[in-house]
Amino acid sequence: MGAAHSASEEVRELVGKTGFSSDQIEQLHRRFKQLSGDQPTIRKENFNNVPDLELNPIRSKIVRAFFDNRFGCSSRSYILQPWPWVSCRGNGVESRNLRKGTSGLADEINFEDFLTIMSYFRPIDITMDEEQVQLCRKEKLRFLFHMYDSDSDGRITLEEYRNVVEELLSGNPHIEKESARSIADGAMMEAASVCVGQMEPDQVYEGITFDDFLKIWQGIDIETKMHVRFLNMETMALCH
Repeated sequence: MGAAHSASEEVRELVGKTGFSSDQIEQLHRRFKQLSGDQPTIRKENFNNVPDLELNPIRSKIVRAFFDNRFGCSSRSYILQPWPWVSCRGNGVESRNLRKGTSGLADEINFEDFLTIMSYFRPIDITMDEEQVQLCRKEKLRFLFHMYDSDSDGRITLEEYRNVVEELLSGNPHIEKESARSIADGAMMEAASVCVGQMEPDQVYEGITFDDFLKIWQGIDIETKMHVRFLNMETMALCH
C-alpha cells in the first residue's frame, strides 16, 4: 500500500513538473523502456533506430540535448518501486529549468532525465494565462539557444545562428535548398542588425547572447516554424 502511494505521489510530481498527464507519462515510460531494452538508462546509440528522427534536420542536436548535463535532471539513477520511475533524488523531482554551471555530456540518462527533455517538446497548454505562455516560450527558446551554444560560453556566432535557421528550414518539404539558404542569410543579417545596432561605439561584438536571441525571435511564430515530430508522440513540438 505504501509503495503504491509512493508511486502515485511520484507520478503527481512528474505531472506537475513536466506538464504531461499521467497517461502521457506512462506512454513515454513504455517508449523509454523500448528504447533502453528494458534497462533503467539509455545511451546515445539507443536513438539510432528511431524512425521519426532519421530525417530530422537537427537530429544530432536533439539527441545531443538528451545527454547534455545542462538540460537533464542528473546522470545518477535511483529506481523507485513498484513503478520503475527513475528519480534524481530519493523523493521528489528536480525542476526542469536549465541547470547552470554544469556542462559536458552524460554517457547515459535515466527516465526522469528523458522526461525532462521531452517536456521541452510538448505544446503549450491552452489553459495557461499570458504570463505563463510567455514564460514557457522563453524556456523553450532558452533550450533552443543552449542546443546551439555547444561550447557553453553563453553566446552563439552569427554563422551558427545562420546554420540554426537553415537546418530548421531544410526540414520543410515546401522550401527548396537554395531558398532555405537565402532565407538563412537574411536571418543572419537581421540578427546582426539587432546585435550590433545596440552596441556601444567602443564595444567589440562577441556573438549573440540569450537576450539578443529573445529580441531576434520576438514576434516570430516559432510554433509553426519549428515543429518536431518525435517518438510517435503527435503532441510533441519544439517551441509550441
